[in-house]
Amino acid sequence: KGLPMLTAKGATIRRVLERFIVDEEIRRDYQHVITPPLAKVDLYRMSGHYPYYKETMYPEMKVDDEKLILRPMTCPHHFMLYKSSPHSYKELPIRLAEISPQFRYEKSGELTGLIRVRMFMLADAHIVCMKNQAKSEIKNVLDLIDFVNNALGLKKGVDYRYRLSLGDRNESKKYYKDDASWDLAEQELRDVLIETKAPYYEAKNEAAFYGPKIDVQIKNIHGKEETAFTVQYDFVMPKRFSMRFVDEDGKEKEPIVIHRASLGCFERTMAFLIEHYAGAFPPWLAPVQVAVLPISDQQHEYAKLITEILKSSNIRAISDLENQTIGKKIRNSTLQKIPYMIIIGEKEKKRSMINDQGSNTKNKSVGAGRDLPNTNVGANSNLPANKQLFISVRSLNGKNIGEKTLYEFIHELNQQIEKRI
Repeated sequence: KGLPMLTAKGATIRRVLERFIVDEEIRRDYQHVITPPLAKVDLYRMSGHYPYYKETMYPEMKVDDEKLILRPMTCPHHFMLYKSSPHSYKELPIRLAEISPQFRYEKSGELTGLIRVRMFMLADAHIVCMKNQAKSEIKNVLDLIDFVNNALGLKKGVDYRYRLSLGDRNESKKYYKDDASWDLAEQELRDVLIETKAPYYEAKNEAAFYGPKIDVQIKNIHGKEETAFTVQYDFVMPKRFSMRFVDEDGKEKEPIVIHRASLGCFERTMAFLIEHYAGAFPPWLAPVQVAVLPISDQQHEYAKLITEILKSSNIRAISDLENQTIGKKIRNSTLQKIPYMIIIGEKEKKRSMINDQGSNTKNKSVGAGRDLPNTNVGANSNLPANKQLFISVRSLNGKNIGEKTLYEFIHELNQQIEKRI
């Protein structure tokens, strides 16, 4: 239970999301690293997580003379990476990111589809910075989260809002005791939310044990809010791990750490998106972007050629060569919620000057002199890239877009994918 398996289509969506967030984070000066999913139990005792998370950790395993455990979080690993070499104030902020597998032994009654699972992948990161950089870094993280949500089609103030999760000074067993640091950190987060005009509300006793946080709350289809992404202000871990940097006067100082999840847990985010789009994903996210549908077996070879060129142009395409009516094929593609269907009939085949053997006729096709976008479309196919191939296009909503050249269609689709619409 709680260990989801993804079909090929689900795995495609997750792969697209992973490439999207890794590329964007690298563009924003994050250093993507890889750390092991196992660690010594003592590492989590050092971090202070163990007393709070031991009930949701998997059992220890003895390997040689060490006691290892599946990690429930990544931060101690990143702190050890930071400590592996000395750092100057000139290097800060240092942003360490990872697509990190994590494990939580959730109670069976708390497991919910992809929303709450026992093994998940998190777009995790830890920003090590000076105190006077923390506010700016938190703003940058919120900007990244807004960018991600916008790309996913989620609207701020409608589909999601922020929760300022505060500590409770009377709960000394639950939170690290340092009232001055709590006051400073909570006000810092509050100021960021106010200055960025973010829709938010405050919730007492919802903080992490090491500091306050901003939680991004997304509504599910039942109207219930779930935490999707977080930004956490940490003034405890740097002490526990003796993290240091050398300031401009040559003195060692203690940094601040910002924990954050930009795209959150992939499984949970995918669950939100499945509900939000009811499976009809925008082209850039759709596991299959185009279905090629020949009307009869007379167009099968042409349909295969069209599909080959689409795939060589990095379009996720399939061809339906089943012995069915075109109406049935359109229905099947619609049920699969494929954004675009290419209808191939004898008219399109003849206009493209392709016969069953793939040879050219001597007659010029209508529109053959039209300028085409400069693209490497078809670079891996056995057809010249300047060949005019005609297709008829239909969208998922039933709109007949009409006849186009294949290369015009690919150019337009690539623009949609690039703009994530």
